[in-house]
Amino acid sequence: MVSIAASTGRVVFVPKGDGSSYFYESFDCQQAITKGYGAIQFTVEGPAGASMAFELQTASSCAAYNGDAHNSSWTVVENLTGSRQLINLPLIGFDSNPNYDAIVGLVWSTFSKTGVQWSIGDITLVCGPVTVPSPTSTTVLTTASPTTRPTNTRSTIPPTSTANPSVCSSNLLIDDWASQSRLTFLGYNALGQPSSDDGSMSSVVVSGNRVLLSPRNSASYFYSQFGCLNVNKYGGISLRIRAARGTSFALTVSWYTTCGSATGVKTVSLTTAQLNWVFDGTERLYWFPFSVYTGVDTTKLDMIFFSNFNAGVILGPVSFFCGTTGTEYKLPAPSPAAAALTRSTTPASVPNVKNYVVDTFSKQDTNDLGEWHGADEDGMIITFGNKEMTIRTNDSDLSWNTQLANKCADLRPYAGGYLHIAYRGSNKFSVALQQHNSKCDENIKPFPETWDSVEAPRYSSSSDIYIPINHFNVNLTRTLGFTLKGFYSTDPTTITKIEIVDAPPKTWTLKTPAKLASGKLVFACTRPNSFAFAIDDGDPKYTKRVMEILKSANIPITFFTVGLPLLDTKNGLADAYKDMASRGHQIALHSFTHPKMEGLATDAEIDWELTNDIGAVKQVFPNLKSSYFRPPFGTEGARMRQRLAANLNDPNPYIVNWSIDVEDWIWAQSDTPRKQLDAFKRDLAAGGNLLVMHYLYESTVELLPEFIQLAKGSGKKLMRVDQCLEDPAAPALT
Repeated sequence: MVSIAASTGRVVFVPKGDGSSYFYESFDCQQAITKGYGAIQFTVEGPAGASMAFELQTASSCAAYNGDAHNSSWTVVENLTGSRQLINLPLIGFDSNPNYDAIVGLVWSTFSKTGVQWSIGDITLVCGPVTVPSPTSTTVLTTASPTTRPTNTRSTIPPTSTANPSVCSSNLLIDDWASQSRLTFLGYNALGQPSSDDGSMSSVVVSGNRVLLSPRNSASYFYSQFGCLNVNKYGGISLRIRAARGTSFALTVSWYTTCGSATGVKTVSLTTAQLNWVFDGTERLYWFPFSVYTGVDTTKLDMIFFSNFNAGVILGPVSFFCGTTGTEYKLPAPSPAAAALTRSTTPASVPNVKNYVVDTFSKQDTNDLGEWHGADEDGMIITFGNKEMTIRTNDSDLSWNTQLANKCADLRPYAGGYLHIAYRGSNKFSVALQQHNSKCDENIKPFPETWDSVEAPRYSSSSDIYIPINHFNVNLTRTLGFTLKGFYSTDPTTITKIEIVDAPPKTWTLKTPAKLASGKLVFACTRPNSFAFAIDDGDPKYTKRVMEILKSANIPITFFTVGLPLLDTKNGLADAYKDMASRGHQIALHSFTHPKMEGLATDAEIDWELTNDIGAVKQVFPNLKSSYFRPPFGTEGARMRQRLAANLNDPNPYIVNWSIDVEDWIWAQSDTPRKQLDAFKRDLAAGGNLLVMHYLYESTVELLPEFIQLAKGSGKKLMRVDQCLEDPAAPALT
């Protein structure tokens, strides 16, 4: 301390500014619980708004205590008034589960304001049972160690739950924030119920089983619904929260008087201050028993509603807890990942490659072969330096290309060679070799016809990438160019050279990895004179109309279904797709929550999408095993393709994109919705025969009969995707 003195029953002190100051009281071991004590009480006077840490020192037992070793548990006293005030710390809720029947010392430390006077006095063990603070209590307690982040913290509201622990064995998850797209694209929580901010937040970002809520203003809110759920066997709700000091918000719990009634909903709101929740920038577990929400009917719970934020917050897993003490939901250990599948490569002789330099980036528009290089769409930031190019992007759907020829390039003489890319920075991207269409004509759909991708990090050192040419499973007689795509990091990548060499240098010590199976990427039907309608996700309210149109047209098509909405028992999709399947339509995979899968940060996140989608389809269609997958937004890359093959245990699954796009995402809700018809005609005239559309919009659905008539009018036979790709396992044509 800078200074310390006793005065009229109090200790008065000025803490140092280096954080080393503390004051302690030690005494004979006290069996507080046995003797009927329920709390520690003291008075404190400190600067307004200040905080300090309070340490409770305990032994394993009073009988075993010899005055030496002790255990420490912590809480934090915050938001002091600036005047002398009474602090009451119930003997419950400290971190690390201390033995309250063997208290040996008390310590005050970590004073938030130094160089000014503080005082502490009237330190007492208070008799009586622990009581629940009322919702209007102003006690300012948290449970965080001032020096280390606790691993088992809890809210400071003592429990008075009426839950029956004998019928509840584990927490019921409300949301584990497993997926950005589940929350913000589909609007579901882990219960499969609606969850959203309705656009009121500035941003809602999911990462690492956490969600960052950034309010736009005080009117921003966020909710998670339960669906008139009976949670009577649970004690309350717990969640992990990280928020800055001084953060506050309100939590409203609502319930139905009668399930299904639009008007019979009751609510009770409490602020974080009323719940005695205070924050200091560390993540901790907070919880409340249902009993603090007066009158709540836990047999018909509707939702929890967060509002009146004064700052952003990070929420961790939210759950209903069992028993009378708040516990956190423990994320399950990840299931073992499906083993990647390898595929054999065609042996090729080592070429005598001399100076096959593709690109040294001396020009912005063309490469060293005099062919075009550049990004295929706006949004990718490309900068050129002294014979180098830097790529920055936050969109895994964007790519950069360097062409080998204006028409088709024959790479067979180099089949035994290696693609060499000299780089620095991030290597989190895919490298693809594009295959031209059979006419080597960019005006004919599809263009390119296909490509195969490999995962750059598997072939990389910190400065070079060497990929065997025969690891690209394409027709080498008509290659088009190399592509860098599927970026899954926003860190920049700088490329200084792209070339084909006969072998890595002798100084190269990395072993060439096995080629991983990556499926078949298709954009068009292969069966002569065929055409396939492949319809993606839609709005359930249009399902009946789509079925009527298809029945009237008497054509089979393919539906790529998103898994999570398929499991929603309220929207009727499962029954609709069962009916479609019974009528001969093909049901195929389209991810679980519809993210840009190649942009997901880890293979585990990609696996989560795939395994849950496969499981959802299996649940609705027990006898269906589909090897057809359409990547959401058409975004694909090596990692997604490799994990698809692994999770399906099929080295050659179909990754189905399209050669006809009605562009409903552009025109369906515009003032000119019939431009969808123009887009269809344009791509059909260019040779397209595999369609993408959605039944999300009324205008698109009502144009479907015209799309069908145009396809029939082209003289092509309409069929399912598996039929148009001549899959031997597909149903016979009728």
